[in-house]
Amino acid sequence: MYSILLNVLITVAQVVGGIISGSLALLSDALHNFSDVLSLVISYIGHKLSRRKATISQTFGFKRSELIAAFINAITLVGVAIYLVYEAIERFIDPVTIKPGLVIWLAVLGIVANGISVLLLKDDANHNLNMKSAYLHLLTDMMASVAVLIGGLLMMYFQIYWVDSLLTLLIAIYLIIVGVKLLGDSTKMLMLFTPDSINIKDIVHEVHKIPGANKLHHIHVWHLNEEELHLEAHLDCTEDITLSQFNELLHKIEKVLFEKFHINHVNIQPEYKKEDPKDFIVQD
Repeated sequence: MYSILLNVLITVAQVVGGIISGSLALLSDALHNFSDVLSLVISYIGHKLSRRKATISQTFGFKRSELIAAFINAITLVGVAIYLVYEAIERFIDPVTIKPGLVIWLAVLGIVANGISVLLLKDDANHNLNMKSAYLHLLTDMMASVAVLIGGLLMMYFQIYWVDSLLTLLIAIYLIIVGVKLLGDSTKMLMLFTPDSINIKDIVHEVHKIPGANKLHHIHVWHLNEEELHLEAHLDCTEDITLSQFNELLHKIEKVLFEKFHINHVNIQPEYKKEDPKDFIVQD
């Protein structure tokens, strides 16, 4: 919560300062900080929502709400970054006189406030992927503020005003890279794509090593959220075993899937000589 308040303070100060000073780099850095505010708010709300219990009408609870918010934020982030590129090019064509003194002081404020936020999130970032993402976002913000500070000093002492537009372009390009990656990752998860780190053939190969497992097929692997990796499949058994025997077999399969592929939610339908497609991937 303190990190959110600090970033709100930075954003407001940089927007006001950017308008007064005429610095586009300061405004673009303010946009970046505002995206961090959204990121931190989403992390906070997502953390709260993820604690809600599943219900009959919401069997997965709200575990995918962060993905929807990330998808929306990514589209917005890329759109605004493209607009910043346009504005920076306009400034190259038609330069504007900038007041570097205000730019310098606000850049220093950004460095200090983001530095404090980074320290506040550092411990949580070591064991929480969501917090690590926010931590790295704030760390890059601090670096962006350092770039704006350097630009302000160059404008003050060497009257190199075009550096403001150059820094804006660099920050915008960075925002596009981050936004496109976020958009790609969230889209893959929302579309239930197989994670990039998972090879279906490797899973089949490992499961088939287990005695009693004849043919793993009709396989689906997807991320419910960043922490939950699910697998569902059909398993053709070598023998007509009892339910208790299948439980033992299932336990061995779950152990292999978790240890080798970090799959922590497994749902397997047992079969014995059932007449159905035995391909790894089956069109439902």
